Amino acid sequence: MPHALITGANRGIGLEHVRQLLARDWTITAGVRAPEAADDLKALDPGDGRLRIEAYDANDLGAAAALKAKVDGPIDILFANAGVMGPSRQEFGAAASEGFLDTLRTNTLAPLALAEAFADQVAQSQLKVIALQSSRMGSIADNDSGGRYAYRASKAALNAVGKSLSVDLKDDGVVVLILHPGWVRTDMGGPNGLLTVSECVEGQLDLIARANPAMSGRFFHVSGEDLAW
Repeated sequence: MPHALITGANRGIGLEHVRQLLARDWTITAGVRAPEAADDLKALDPGDGRLRIEAYDANDLGAAAALKAKVDGPIDILFANAGVMGPSRQEFGAAASEGFLDTLRTNTLAPLALAEAFADQVAQSQLKVIALQSSRMGSIADNDSGGRYAYRASKAALNAVGKSLSVDLKDDGVVVLILHPGWVRTDMGGPNGLLTVSECVEGQLDLIARANPAMSGRFFHVSGEDLAW
């Protein structure tokens, strides 16, 4: 039975990934900051042991190693989905802040720590996929509006991390996918998004299902289009 480890699994895109993969008979390890409060996630539990909910705080660099101690066996999909928009003020003149550093810790360093902790278990699986939830706002070529310094920088750095992972893990057969989910109607994306959460996840799972070495280290829109760095 295939196994996915998904962080930020208590709401939005992460929660929908859990929902759809459980419906496909996967086993899921769901990493969330507060398992006791993850009521929507608990409601998905089929009661057959396929859903395990574990504590994971993406702002804590020790969280990946702590989670590894609780997760055995191969991992077909390691999905570093947990992320934040960052501080409320990120415009020029207010961008250089401790909140900027916190955003980098959560959006960039945490996915790298997960990859370092679990790469061996991903390499032991059948699918061998590490998926990073990035954003088109991390594209330097696509930035024609400025602002959002912390969020943009954290996702651009995450893209660089993903590219390096694709090189360093190539010999282990691991495929690293860097994903932009599209503009999705979530708490983060707002009510005017062009995609439902279900549509986003269906697209991302389709990309993951087609993962192959030629796709590793590339930056994909949920539609399958390559995005500029």
